[in-house]
Amino acid sequence: MSERENIIQLWFDMWIQQKDLGIDDIFTEDVTYIESWGPKYENRETVKHWFQEWNSRGRVLVWDIKQFFHKDNQTIVEWYFHNQMKDTTCEEFDGISLIVWSKDNRISKLTEFGCNINNYNPYENGDTPCFKHEKINWF
Repeated sequence: MSERENIIQLWFDMWIQQKDLGIDDIFTEDVTYIESWGPKYENRETVKHWFQEWNSRGRVLVWDIKQFFHKDNQTIVEWYFHNQMKDTTCEEFDGISLIVWSKDNRISKLTEFGCNINNYNPYENGDTPCFKHEKINWF
């Protein structure tokens, strides 16, 4: 595994373990982190606060890496995510993160994109689409 892949794996492991195992080491001070559903954190101290605060309300049960793609100072990681909040709300979805690296191999920007795992063919029963009538989650 490359150094960059190890850094990403460490970030995911921190969520599973609910412990800061080196946020200062893997993110630049002026990092920008955008979650798939909208929140944006614009420095490392805010990322650290979010990490601690979020883990007081919930737990990441699974955050599995499927594959990596690297090009120059960027990495894309495909993953599967599943959490449970203390109010018993659960989420699970597939996603990718687009990561931009600094010259010293720290994450300077991370943007997440999510995808619903409940896929179906709306044309399964004919030429007219039949969509599920459920709340749409925009990741």
